[in-house]
Amino acid sequence: MRTQQKIPALIHQTWKDADVPAHWKDWADSWRRHHPGWGYRLWTDADNRAFLQEHYPWFLPVYDGYADSIMRADAIRYFLLDHFGGLYVDLDFECLRPVDEILDGRELVLGCEPQAHTGLLLARRRGLSRIVGNAFIASRPGHPFWAHVHRQLVGAHKMPGALDVTGPFFLTRAIDSAPDPASITVLGPEVLYPEVSPYATELFGPQEADYDHAYAVHHWSGSWVRDVPAAPRTSAGKRYPFWASQELHPLADGLLNLDAQRRRWASGAPAPTVSCLMVTKDRSSTARRAITCFRAQTYPNLELVVVEDGTDDAVERHLRELGDPRIRHHRLPAEGRPLGELRNEAVARATGPYVCQWDDDDLYDPERVETQMAAILALGADACFLARERLWWPARHRLAYSCARLWEGSMVCAKDRLPQYPALRRGEDTPVAEAVARTCRVVSVDAPELYTYVCHGGNTFDEGHFAEHFEVATEVWSEPGAYTERLLAMATRLPVGPEDIAHAERGSAARASERRPRTGLEPVPGPASERPPVLVLTPLKDAAAFLPGYLENLSALDYPREAISLGLLEGDSQDGTADLLRQVLPGLEAEFRRVTLVHRDFGLQPAGPRWEPGIQRRRRSVLAKVRNHLLSRALVDEEWVLWLDVDVTAYPADLVQRLLGARKDIVVPHCATTPGGPTYDLNTFVLHPGAGTLNWSRWLRDGILQPPKGFGRTYLDELRGQGLIRVDSVGGTALLVRADLHRDGLVFPSFPYQHLIETEGLAAMARDMGTACWALPDLEVLHPHHTTEPGKVGAVSSS
Repeated sequence: MRTQQKIPALIHQTWKDADVPAHWKDWADSWRRHHPGWGYRLWTDADNRAFLQEHYPWFLPVYDGYADSIMRADAIRYFLLDHFGGLYVDLDFECLRPVDEILDGRELVLGCEPQAHTGLLLARRRGLSRIVGNAFIASRPGHPFWAHVHRQLVGAHKMPGALDVTGPFFLTRAIDSAPDPASITVLGPEVLYPEVSPYATELFGPQEADYDHAYAVHHWSGSWVRDVPAAPRTSAGKRYPFWASQELHPLADGLLNLDAQRRRWASGAPAPTVSCLMVTKDRSSTARRAITCFRAQTYPNLELVVVEDGTDDAVERHLRELGDPRIRHHRLPAEGRPLGELRNEAVARATGPYVCQWDDDDLYDPERVETQMAAILALGADACFLARERLWWPARHRLAYSCARLWEGSMVCAKDRLPQYPALRRGEDTPVAEAVARTCRVVSVDAPELYTYVCHGGNTFDEGHFAEHFEVATEVWSEPGAYTERLLAMATRLPVGPEDIAHAERGSAARASERRPRTGLEPVPGPASERPPVLVLTPLKDAAAFLPGYLENLSALDYPREAISLGLLEGDSQDGTADLLRQVLPGLEAEFRRVTLVHRDFGLQPAGPRWEPGIQRRRRSVLAKVRNHLLSRALVDEEWVLWLDVDVTAYPADLVQRLLGARKDIVVPHCATTPGGPTYDLNTFVLHPGAGTLNWSRWLRDGILQPPKGFGRTYLDELRGQGLIRVDSVGGTALLVRADLHRDGLVFPSFPYQHLIETEGLAAMARDMGTACWALPDLEVLHPHHTTEPGKVGAVSSS
């Protein structure tokens, strides 16, 4: 029996440098106050990389290649704890009392985030029943879990978003698949995470925090959504497309390497001062966000010149409180001067050789100025514009990347090459930008994420101006969920407040007709309030033994008969199925909205068991053709198609309503062998984290994947209790599809599509068409293991 190792008395925290922000310093100090005998180490970015270089050099390509700095900040803790052990805590974590008691006798200790967080959009979309936080982790050195985590990091590094790549979602999946779970302690939220995040509070209302049982509290100022972005950690390895011109004549194009210019600055190359120029009037809320963006800039030599001609002194008071010597405020008389004149006032007060337009109602990525100045200096240009911008219309829940044009507001220009602004009240910057492009050496950088043009209702131009921009945008995110996910990603770098996220999620939910009472947990979808026409489609072969039960179950549905059409295709039967169908047809036509009966033989008569790997491609290819043929013959004006196998023996009377109630374009129930028993339809599954790193090619046979049960996949019997979850594949025993998807070309591939076929191929095709597949693990339909398994052209395989 091995000797249990203790968690060493050592505290780790990390920041970009040794200068911890003042608003986190007290929280960081609280750990040393409550643990006076413990060691303490603040790791800087330089320390972290040097540590990996010495001890884990194999991970550096992944570490350096992360798209966002937060991913590196997340990942490093998993290596520090493996090597040294001890306690890692984020800087926005406050210690309330010594944690020795909750660590004593344990080898690895973490805590769950508040349960309300599982009701947030991103968690719901991933079907998470809990979220294990990564802001507090205590471990003995060399715990086997960390080797598992390191493997998972490699597998997850191409996923979108820090939460899944390195953050709490990643860590939760790693714990769920840990090789030695008995040695891992996951504490309840009341111990370490008694407070919910700000935008969870916005969404679900105030949640009572139980501090009586808490040893620490996470203040969420640097997590899922920041109210104010932390001082940024610069990205690495970014390359932006650019093109340069001289007096409108093309000069050069290529990729701008930001790291190359950073190295030049680090070796002593000059970084000229850039004067950011803000003209504002009585818009303190938006102006404060723009000021926050200025203070987060990574370019070292900046000043902000604020020219204000309003009557509200809120911005002035805010700047006094900040005490930032780089910001100079100039109040002018409230004379109603045109915007062009005020911009000239700002230029006159600028002290830097370069000026940058800094509108008070837009948002700027921390690397905006650094990127544009790198382009100017590297290419010897007089000015830099962004070729595209991000467009944000909060009231309409829309985000987009604009078309390519000369975006006036993005201008950074040598002050001595800048012409006077005309005395216009709006559009004053357009002739200036055009003059700069016409007379100067100009570089355009295609980096739309660096500038967010915000439509907030009080802009100089009306909403029609923004509508035109969205009409010609190159990418648009306006669908429920997609918009909110994009906004969450923005919030990791920009001052997007909790109220913006909460508003987005509420709007997404309303637009998707998913508004239900919020408890912090996503409820199981309830009955649909509408009764759209549904087409039930069923292939049949040798189904005489199952047809009576199938028809009885159909008749037991409580969905209106006038809204149900029925399509049946019989072929290759040798047991009297065709004769039985002809007998029951008049009764079906009298009962349902419309009935289509099709006969077509496909010549499939396998000699051996239907599950033999050698016949799967032929068998499932025929089944795909059967489904597609039936669909083409039976679908008329219905809004939904419910695929239902004839040998499904039981399902609830409200099956149709509950599937429609999921409000998803493709959704399946849980096809199990017995109530609460194992899954039957193994073609519905969720891929394991890191499944992309597995060797799937060894399971290729006849051009399609036929891996053994459980290889890289989780089935619905392991996901009960999680409500509505996103899945990577679907089976066809019971499958609801929005009919327009079929009309738009979604079919069941009868040939290998990404090495998949039939229903699995349909899921892959849907994904490529931009549609996700979903499942309801707790909505069961039953399909016992029959001894002879008649009733289908082909049944669900175990692959």
